[in-house]
Amino acid sequence: MNKLIVSLLLTLGITGLAQAAGDAKAGQAKAAVCGACHGPDGNSMAPNFPKLAGQGERYLTKQMQDIKSGKRTVLEMTGLLTNLSDQDLSDIAAYFSSQQGSVGAADPKVVARGEELFRGGKLDQGMPSCIGCHSPNGAGNAAAGFPHLGGQHAQYVAKQLTDFREGNRTNDGDTMIMRSIASKMSNKDIEAVSSYVQGLH
Repeated sequence: MNKLIVSLLLTLGITGLAQAAGDAKAGQAKAAVCGACHGPDGNSMAPNFPKLAGQGERYLTKQMQDIKSGKRTVLEMTGLLTNLSDQDLSDIAAYFSSQQGSVGAADPKVVARGEELFRGGKLDQGMPSCIGCHSPNGAGNAAAGFPHLGGQHAQYVAKQLTDFREGNRTNDGDTMIMRSIASKMSNKDIEAVSSYVQGLH
């Protein structure tokens, strides 16, 4: 069943609409304002702001488009993307995608449980592993638009999983894959997976 879901997601992701190619060099100048929260190279120092460095270009472009259109609400970004064109967004995504992401450390108290969930899921409850979409090393699947998770701030990951679970974040598509997965995670599960992801590389 898990293989079927992953195959379907990959097919949908790879056959999605084509987007304009981004220019990383042009994106560096356009991303200057982004550096205040996300760091000049996309490695945010603040645990509540996501690291963008090394993130897939397709994923970044989609998130910015969703934020700009209102499909995804991020209060801190209100109005920041309003005057940017699709090409601007693609260029910014290309810049951050071309940068090297940094890695944090996992909490040793929960790392074993986090790894168990990330690699094995909770199959008895219908929760697949994270590696099907995000890969064993957390690199994601850039072509399909599945995000790079390895090294991401635990606090940020925990908030996103909680928001998916509670229905506060809904831009995961009509299949609701992240909402469905997060609905099967307890607060302790989310804490463990988020911490594991922070140290994953």
